[in-house]
Amino acid sequence: MATFLYKLGRLAFRRRHYVALVWVALLALAGVGAASASTATSSSFSIPGTEAQKAFDLLEERFPGASADGATARVVFKAPSGEKMTDAGHKAEVGKIVQELKTGSGQVGAVTDPYAVNAVSQDGTIAYIQVSYKVSSMELSDATKAALEETGGDARAAGLTVEIGGDALQVMPETGATEIIGVAVAAVVLVITFGSLVAAGLPLLTALIGVGVGVSTITALANVLDLGSTTSILAMMIGLAVGIDYALFIVSRYRAELAEGREREEAAGRAAGTAGSAVVFAGLTVVIALVGLAVVNIPMLTKMGFAAAGTVVIAVLIALTLVPAMLGFAGKRVQGRKARAAAGANAGDGDGKPAEAKPNMGTRWARFVLRRPVAVLLTTVVGLGAIAVPAASLEMGLPDDGSQPTSTTQRKAYDLLSDGFGPGFNGPLLLVVDGKADHNAKAAATRISDQVKKMDGAAVVTDATLDKGGDTATITVIPKDRPSSTGTEDLVHSIRDAGATVRADDGAEVLVTGATAMNIDFSQKMNDALIPYLALVVGLAFLLLMVVFRSVLVPLKAALGFLLSVVAALGAVVAVFQWGWLGGLLGVEQTGPIMSMMPIFMVGVVFGLAMDYEVFLVTRMREAYVHGERPGEAIVTGFKHGARVVVAAAVIMIAVFSGFIGSSESMIKMIGFGLAVAVFFDAFVVRMALVPAVLALLGHRAWWLPRWLDRLLPNVDVEGEALRKELGEDDGTGRNGGNGRNGGTGGTGEEKELVRA
Repeated sequence: MATFLYKLGRLAFRRRHYVALVWVALLALAGVGAASASTATSSSFSIPGTEAQKAFDLLEERFPGASADGATARVVFKAPSGEKMTDAGHKAEVGKIVQELKTGSGQVGAVTDPYAVNAVSQDGTIAYIQVSYKVSSMELSDATKAALEETGGDARAAGLTVEIGGDALQVMPETGATEIIGVAVAAVVLVITFGSLVAAGLPLLTALIGVGVGVSTITALANVLDLGSTTSILAMMIGLAVGIDYALFIVSRYRAELAEGREREEAAGRAAGTAGSAVVFAGLTVVIALVGLAVVNIPMLTKMGFAAAGTVVIAVLIALTLVPAMLGFAGKRVQGRKARAAAGANAGDGDGKPAEAKPNMGTRWARFVLRRPVAVLLTTVVGLGAIAVPAASLEMGLPDDGSQPTSTTQRKAYDLLSDGFGPGFNGPLLLVVDGKADHNAKAAATRISDQVKKMDGAAVVTDATLDKGGDTATITVIPKDRPSSTGTEDLVHSIRDAGATVRADDGAEVLVTGATAMNIDFSQKMNDALIPYLALVVGLAFLLLMVVFRSVLVPLKAALGFLLSVVAALGAVVAVFQWGWLGGLLGVEQTGPIMSMMPIFMVGVVFGLAMDYEVFLVTRMREAYVHGERPGEAIVTGFKHGARVVVAAAVIMIAVFSGFIGSSESMIKMIGFGLAVAVFFDAFVVRMALVPAVLALLGHRAWWLPRWLDRLLPNVDVEGEALRKELGEDDGTGRNGGNGRNGGTGGTGEEKELVRA
């Protein structure tokens, strides 16, 4: 592989005008497609294979005019102190609003009069109008939304409190200025790392081109593939982070090759052949983790994973082609005034430069860990374990109006309805009775209704409503507890158990759906899929890393370290978003259950990103070990050459992810925080402390591989050994592949004393 990438890098460098033209053309094509594509009409959410989804599909089939997937809104009124909504003046105001809503938009399907359907609280202080639309919330026109938002102006003037809830007011998430700050921080880190504005700007430019191609393509296909608004944001988040990182590694290696006196084209080829190999395998682990989300079998999550994986593939292709081409355009300006000295200290291959006498921070840290591996190992494990403790209290759910900030009208409407009609009113359950087979829907509905009325968790059970054919009935059940409570979950399970009895006796099928039941089914599906998903992703990545590192214990250590960091990150997410710790600092206005998909999504994304650091850092160690260094020496060499760049890459990723904490969407805010914290734990604690400590304790055993397995595994030549042989020279440092066990750089006398094995 290294030989192929070497040739590709040289070709891209030579034909840089054509390469740049191709990528600019792709960007323009994707941009035109995005600009001319119609707005996505839907962001549908479905959970195949669940009872709630089956009931929802049955409703669409049997009640076609009901717009089961249409948007809804509730206009909630509260009378002034000492007055009631049943007062004549207030009734007149509400009646006027009912008429305005009916005639305000052609997208309105139905508007209920609260006095006709008894939608007034028992004490008479709160009432609500239910508005049903013919189309989904994403299809509502701006005029329709404006008409809804302006509702109740006169009523407010008359002293009534008017708030609006429901998904009709759903807005596109905004990431805010903090996203730009994240990119700005990345730029500063790159300037500090490279000491050159040209070298710093190159990874940013290429990453932005890659994200532009990826996100524009997603936008162009959003309507066709039914992609939600979050899909492009997450693709941008991940694509920007890995795009900068991959370009950073190529540019860093290129500068190192230049510092050794190689010609520019040769340096570009070698950078692509060595660092490019690591980029390919790092990208593969990310793609495996993201595409593996399809195992969960939830279309929305699958699409998010595939879209993000697509941007990662683009980032890898850009790193291997456009980055070498841009290096050709940059000329010698890619080297700053202090870059040659820095290259000798940080990015050389042990060529005996004077910088050897002045160890960099990576070298000093590696020596420290080698002196105290047990203490470092225990500190990292205990520290991450303590941070992970809150994860034991994880409560999962899907966001609703109850999780909105208290300042929003949706949250105020939610609270008013809870006060007036009980906490369960915001999460009604819908029972669908299918009696088509035996023509007994009415009798079966009566029977299940009588059983539900006797259950402790049910507050209200409405009369059954039959479809035109008389073979399907619907019953609404209002729980006593709030939607996310265990009491409501127990009620759903009790109704389903009773439904199984009805089916056994009468042959009619009873299904429970509604937002609350959908949430319960979704959370259960997430829990059920987590272990198979972990097994698939970690298993495939383990095999991939085994091929890269020619070792069994190194990939095993990588996987276990990842699990430790991701559980610690989940603990931090629970502490902030569920318990409210530091919530004010991060702009978390409302605490509540953690989004159901958060654990599995974090596992998918963070695993892929964590393996990036493992590949980039440990391949340097593997390269040194293969060239004859002892295990301890190889660790020091790996950190000497790779630590600074890995730290820079991690800081950039953290900055980019942290930028999304400023989003107005709680889901994006939570994911941005979770990923930023997970990258911090994985890069700075696991990879920088736990990894060298474990490798130091394992010694030669770390690189052990059974002979039969060694023969079985393909040799992908990440170290570039085959490339050097083909070029008919050593690696440019005076070290070649045949220098024996002790023929490596050796390091200083102090290093040898530290790492004597």
